[in-house]
Amino acid sequence: MNTPFAIPDNPDSACQPPSAKDFLVDRTFRALARIGVVLVLALVFALVYEVGRKALPGIEKHGFDVLFGSVWDVNQGKYGILPAIWGTLYSALIALLIAGFFGVSMAIFLTQDFLPAKLAAVFRTIVELLAAIPSVVYGLWGIYVVIPAIRPLTAWLNSELGWIPFFGTSLSGPGLLPAALVLAIMILPTIAAVSQDALTSVPMKTKQAAYGMGTTHWEAILKVMVPSAATGIFGSLVLGLGRALGETMALAMLVGNANTISLSLFAPANTLAALLALNFPEAGPNEVEVLMYAALVLMFITLLVNVLGSMIMLYAQRGNKQ
Repeated sequence: MNTPFAIPDNPDSACQPPSAKDFLVDRTFRALARIGVVLVLALVFALVYEVGRKALPGIEKHGFDVLFGSVWDVNQGKYGILPAIWGTLYSALIALLIAGFFGVSMAIFLTQDFLPAKLAAVFRTIVELLAAIPSVVYGLWGIYVVIPAIRPLTAWLNSELGWIPFFGTSLSGPGLLPAALVLAIMILPTIAAVSQDALTSVPMKTKQAAYGMGTTHWEAILKVMVPSAATGIFGSLVLGLGRALGETMALAMLVGNANTISLSLFAPANTLAALLALNFPEAGPNEVEVLMYAALVLMFITLLVNVLGSMIMLYAQRGNKQ
């Protein structure tokens, strides 16, 4: 009689204690895992130490004036990174809002039986390929496609709704909005991929139970599947925000590189990563100290965002278990 599972050659082997070889393999794997963790931590501490060591003279010389200053003038020895901090957080937040909406929507569309499985796999591969495009290509695409495409809309918004701070200036060229749009496309694959994994990890019985309670397809998705995968979806947003904060070349080409603080989406701005990339090649010793100071601030912001995200995820997991 055919059996639904294969019978091992030695049925008693599963009941036998681990052999010396099994213990050796297990101990080797554990040792390699520990070494890997130690090496990663050592690399992080070495990176922070090296950046902090080179930033220390700038910190001692300028103190907190760099953090709250808005003027970057090498000739006068004035260095302020507050506009770059503002631009980094503002552009990343706008990109996260856009990419978060479309990324989660895309994950729902590709995992909740809206498409045949083979066609969904094709779309999933296409989305993942977006992550393989170099940042500089995104920057060029933003200059020659995105900015000309959105300029008529931005001109209308400025003329008709210019009294709103978000539309208070015109888009003359590079600015915050085109940079945020391109940045949203760059972090979209990360958010979509991790959100898909979170949704597919929800047991099918959960969805079937929702149908058994009389829910519609959309009610089962929005009221059962998405809340069940909320922790994983939030994790995707944290990962996307982390990448958005550190993106360099595309923003350096599109954001405008102006040390101004403005709520307007069409005004030029600056980011910490763009500031570092554009000033390091010709920086003198005094400027390098301040740039390393800025790099340390960027690392701290990224670390803070990831720590807060991890804490929120742990809190949500504990709430779900209770």
